[in-house]
Amino acid sequence: MPAALTYLAVMLVVIIIWFLLLKRPVYEAVLISFIILLTITGTWSHVGTYIDKGLKTSLLYSMTAFCAMSILLTRSKVIDSAIAVILALLGRVTGGAGYVSVVASAFMGALSGSGPGNVMATGSITIPAMKRSGFPAELAANIESNASYLGNMIPPSGNITAALGALTGMAAYGEEYITQAQFWIVLWGCSLWFILQRLLMVFAFCRYYKVKPMSKDELPSLKETFRQGWQGLLLPIIILLPFVLDFFFKSSFFTDRLGKSGASAMSSSLLIFIGGLASLYAVLIAKDRKLTTPNAIAHMFADEIKTIAPAIGVCVFGYMIGAMFTDLGVTDEMLAFMEGMNFGRFGLVVFICAITCLLGMVIPGSSLVVIFGPVFITILVAKGVNPVLAAAMLPCICGVMCGITPPLGLGMYAGMSLANSDFGKTFKNNLWWVAAQFVMEIIVLMGWLPILGL
Repeated sequence: MPAALTYLAVMLVVIIIWFLLLKRPVYEAVLISFIILLTITGTWSHVGTYIDKGLKTSLLYSMTAFCAMSILLTRSKVIDSAIAVILALLGRVTGGAGYVSVVASAFMGALSGSGPGNVMATGSITIPAMKRSGFPAELAANIESNASYLGNMIPPSGNITAALGALTGMAAYGEEYITQAQFWIVLWGCSLWFILQRLLMVFAFCRYYKVKPMSKDELPSLKETFRQGWQGLLLPIIILLPFVLDFFFKSSFFTDRLGKSGASAMSSSLLIFIGGLASLYAVLIAKDRKLTTPNAIAHMFADEIKTIAPAIGVCVFGYMIGAMFTDLGVTDEMLAFMEGMNFGRFGLVVFICAITCLLGMVIPGSSLVVIFGPVFITILVAKGVNPVLAAAMLPCICGVMCGITPPLGLGMYAGMSLANSDFGKTFKNNLWWVAAQFVMEIIVLMGWLPILGL
């Protein structure tokens, strides 16, 4: 067995024992894996270098900024008005509650970065509405959970920065290879296909179960919700517009005026700057001023620090393991091992999607992206997959799939609790969603669909 597979097996065993069996936090499992791997490989003399590389990744600070932004947007209830507008627009069509669930949950998931938390937030509205429209309880639970986890692959989710770091942290590419704006455009391009896939599945299930439109009594007034919530609808524009402008006008406008290095610095600063700007805007438009006083915000972050610290910890320790794997040539060994299996491009794509699906049953998606991202990118590129597409799909094949596949598919359990659905029926229905997700991953990675930005 190649040494690379031994290292991966050791790490997997440690995470399974520490995280799943002992029920300890995953960041502890990743840190212990790092310590054990240092001992096995005899690389304690390089530990300072690995720590330095892990902490020097600027994307960690961007991730922190967006995690803080998501807490502020969620706790201040600024985006509730946006959900009400979506409900007023789509609730009138047959199966409208299901479409609302997909659109609103994908939007919320991208901002919050928390699959289970998003299920509980939007699902408390959409799941009862779906059940009253004729959706079976198990289907309502799965629509909501599968839509919520789309947020893991839609900017500005925290997983996105980890995927970009996996690409630009590789010697073959580097930070100048692609700007954050260009990467975000590709991610939106990929995400649109998965949103469409879920909408089509909702349509098919609506036909099968003969569901109805939402009752007119349950629908909010479009005029009234727009009047009260139009300010919240500007949030996506504030977050997304700078990246769109940077993508389309960087070479013809910003570079001409700021120079190449200045334009590059501007692109690099967008992630932190936009998170802060969106947070400031949310504070200004919040209806309940008691929630956005300095004292309230301080308590808000104090209460939620436990949701930020573990995610950042996993990434720091993951980057340290990634630096160690690079030093040990794990990527090269894995590539040689895969080439020895004589996979063609299609076979390799199927194999990678299957591996991430299986690993995602026991390892959180963010950990998979950070630790295995460079390996997956290198292997896929060797078979002709566009490197940017390979990196952009990491949050999908790792983060999304991890969230919808039991036993780690926490979103399904959150949806079940709200829908009061039977586990057996929910699990069986969920297999349709997992299978559709798997097929879509292959189709996109094979390059069979046009992707915006590529």
